[in-house]
Amino acid sequence: MLGIVETRSVSPVFVGRTDELDVLKEALARAAAGEPQALLLGGEAGVGKTRLIEEFAAGACREGAVVAVGGCVEIGADGLPFAPFSTALRALRRHLPDELAAAAAGQEEELARLLPELGESARGRHDEDGMARLFELTVRLLERVAADRPVVVLLEDLHWADASTRHLLAYLFRTLRSGRLLVVATYRADDIHRRHPLRPLLAELDRLRTVRRIELGRFSRPEVGRQIAGILACEPGPAQVDDIFARSDGNAFFVEELAVAARDGGCAGLTDSLRDLLLVRVESLPESSQRVARIVAEGGSTVEYRLLAAVARLSEDDLIEALRAAVGANILLATPDGDGYRFRHSLVREAVGDDLLPGERSRLNRRYAEAVEADPLLVPAGERAARLASHWYHAHDAAKALPAVLDASVSARRRHAYSEQLRLLERAMELWETAPEAVRAGLRPVDYTEAYPPSGCDPATTPLSYLDLMAEAAVAGRFCGERKRALQITKRALRLLEDEQDPLRAAWFWIQRSRLVEAQGRGDGWQELATAQDLVRGLPPSEVHADVLANVANWSMTHRPGPDALQAAERAVQYARMVGARDIELNARLTLGGLLVESGDIDAGLAEVHEVKERATELGAAYVVGRAHVNLPSHLEGVGRSLEAVRVLREGVELTRGFGLLDSEAWVWGNLGESLFSLGRWDEVAEAGYNAERVGQSAKPRGFRSMLHARLALARGDLAAARDQLALARGHFGTHDAVPQHALPLTTLAIGIAAEEGRLLDARAELDAALSLGFPPGTHRYGWPLLLAAATAEADARGLAGAELVERLRTTAKSLATNVPVWQAYERWVRAELLRAEGQDAPEDWSETVGAFETLERPYDLARVRYRLAEALLGSGGTEEERGRATELLRLARAVADHLGARPLADAVSLLAQRARLTLTGAPGRTSPAPADPAEALGLTGRERDVLRLVAVGRSNRQIAGELFISPKTASVHVSNILAKLGVSGRGEAAAVAHRMRLFPPETMSSAR
Repeated sequence: MLGIVETRSVSPVFVGRTDELDVLKEALARAAAGEPQALLLGGEAGVGKTRLIEEFAAGACREGAVVAVGGCVEIGADGLPFAPFSTALRALRRHLPDELAAAAAGQEEELARLLPELGESARGRHDEDGMARLFELTVRLLERVAADRPVVVLLEDLHWADASTRHLLAYLFRTLRSGRLLVVATYRADDIHRRHPLRPLLAELDRLRTVRRIELGRFSRPEVGRQIAGILACEPGPAQVDDIFARSDGNAFFVEELAVAARDGGCAGLTDSLRDLLLVRVESLPESSQRVARIVAEGGSTVEYRLLAAVARLSEDDLIEALRAAVGANILLATPDGDGYRFRHSLVREAVGDDLLPGERSRLNRRYAEAVEADPLLVPAGERAARLASHWYHAHDAAKALPAVLDASVSARRRHAYSEQLRLLERAMELWETAPEAVRAGLRPVDYTEAYPPSGCDPATTPLSYLDLMAEAAVAGRFCGERKRALQITKRALRLLEDEQDPLRAAWFWIQRSRLVEAQGRGDGWQELATAQDLVRGLPPSEVHADVLANVANWSMTHRPGPDALQAAERAVQYARMVGARDIELNARLTLGGLLVESGDIDAGLAEVHEVKERATELGAAYVVGRAHVNLPSHLEGVGRSLEAVRVLREGVELTRGFGLLDSEAWVWGNLGESLFSLGRWDEVAEAGYNAERVGQSAKPRGFRSMLHARLALARGDLAAARDQLALARGHFGTHDAVPQHALPLTTLAIGIAAEEGRLLDARAELDAALSLGFPPGTHRYGWPLLLAAATAEADARGLAGAELVERLRTTAKSLATNVPVWQAYERWVRAELLRAEGQDAPEDWSETVGAFETLERPYDLARVRYRLAEALLGSGGTEEERGRATELLRLARAVADHLGARPLADAVSLLAQRARLTLTGAPGRTSPAPADPAEALGLTGRERDVLRLVAVGRSNRQIAGELFISPKTASVHVSNILAKLGVSGRGEAAAVAHRMRLFPPETMSSAR
């Protein structure tokens, strides 16, 4: 203790906050029961967040929980990467050294990026998923440490958090699945203005069902009275409470300051200015103490004692006396380890810092930087580079700041703190022109960059260039998701390269630009790739050349598969092998294998992809592992091998999660949902869709998830949900990159929804747009379902089908591949539906289709074609044998429909059975009477049946009234009653029900026209 004061400025009595404390205690109880919890605690500066957290933490410790606290810190105006997590992990290591060591076993090199005490951090080339891998390991570490005991991680002051900390927190809250872990993060709500970087994170976390938010309000007047009594150790008078309550407006910190000022007799001289209120007690200190306070304010959240002594340049006795006065006045506090000092409240530090003159601030930063350079041990090793960079930058010394900032950028990259690396590189580019030429000439690319691959120059002897910085910054921006900033950097770099003869570097920047344009939905990225290809054409093989070809092949596989794509993939593999670019080779081989599958060489293509998957997993090539576990199951699903795809996808979930590949994991979940849908495991489809949404970062995986939800909703008859999900999917995929594997399924869904709602013209418009673009080679797996949806819509129209359109569908079907059983079955199904549209289908056509699907593991598709066969068997009355067969077919179809929740199919089966006077219960083949008229089964009166017949052919209420000799108002009433009895929301859906269930003979529909 440096001093004892009679008046306490922090009340010993914990005031109010009962509800908030109960929420925290309840969350701890749930965490202790094995259900991990995440909470956000917000409130304005000084409202009492820290006091609430301290009270809760003390109670949690009494209950046996391990509490680890980490705070976001400021270094000048810069946040320190991952500071709160590093501090919290360090605390866990102190409390649970053996448990943390066991939980980190085997991953010490990666986790050392956050906790250097674990050893030397891993080196080697960085990739786009490095940060996500670190995040995944950190979350799993916390889960393992909290496996057997409750652990509370308190992260304070998120409003100061660096971008990497925000990204890690978002990952933690999204992916926390197990352990007795409670994570509580606090932030200053009044600082979160519209452009504050924390604001998007809060909005994102609000959408998560697993995160709760607590907003801490101000004290009421009675609570202010109790707080003052605790501070003054006596009961205050009503007038004093009224005055302080009015002036503080219930803010706990202001109450403290005003209560102490009143006790000391200083209240009368204060203004209502927050700054004056906070500075008046500082200005009452001795001059030496004020000077020390100013130095601490500029040093960051906490300043080490030895560093403070070096900067203050006071004798040890004078420094101790100055600190004694500041601590005694409760302006400064000693840190728990006794090795440094900080302001008791950040509001006071900010007020003191804001009161510094510009020259004074610059001089203090120079002193800090000079002190750390003279004795690097004055600050922790993990903070040294960032603090030096900040102090030299704010000292306005470009010669010193440029190398310091570059050193800090390398340190940030090693920790996978790519957001901070980008910010520091942008700062280096800002300093570049003002730094002396001699300083720039002494910098080497090998020391500061690794983004642009070697191109013949020795990076150890070639001076660092401005373009080197831009290349490193562009990659850092892509890695951390700051794609807009990265795109701006690539555009500036390409403008600079217009006057230089450096085609390889220009091609490299065009590749980056292509990736960024596509990722942002600003285009499909082809023009940029084509430019890169032109630049390297005719040049000797190089890593850049191989990368260009690999990207061209991959783009072509998803956009324009065919011989050119296959040739580009083969050349990419060849070039990558020649220059030893392992990851590029694996990626190109993965693309090559997929293109072989799509071209019909299925066995060779799948073998290639399988081999790449195993090799990439063995080498730990994270990006290739993720892509392989997305692509291989997609190819398997495309050839009808859904069960095999599911096995690979289950493996892929674990591998992509282990590598921290969020988007790859989202794609894996999406593909798993697609295969599970084929296999009739629809409840698992919904779960897969939820998981894809939970982990997906970019727009396209989210679009795939919405498409999956739309498909499920349509099959289950929830048309409103299907419409909404289709709109979301189209929004996520955007309009600038119409990839067939997304665009064609979206069109299929749109046709199906329009047909179910009776919007035949809209369905035809969707079809026409798709047919006008055609089906490129390799897209037959998406083309067959689309043609089936269109053919079914035309067949259900019965009497409204267009002969020309039917023939166009038949011609298009002949152009699609049928090289595997699943697409042979679809070809038979489409053919039968087109015959049905013409009124020429026969049981033989449907029997052949059923036989094709009985060999496949697609229960929903089999149930649908069984229903069609039963319908054909009953079409002309049917023999007793045909009726018995139809009954069994309908029983099987309804069993599947009921199990899946496919309500439209179940309703169709029931209505067909009613119309044919069949019963679907009891022994097979037995029949019993049922209503002969399905309209009667729906509860429709004779007049309502007449009205529905006219609604089904598109008549308006006035036209119906004219034909049936009733008033338009009466017609309107009948229509309303019909909609209610059918359980539909509009005339189009009512017409669709009438067409689908064949409530009226085709000849009556034609005559109605």
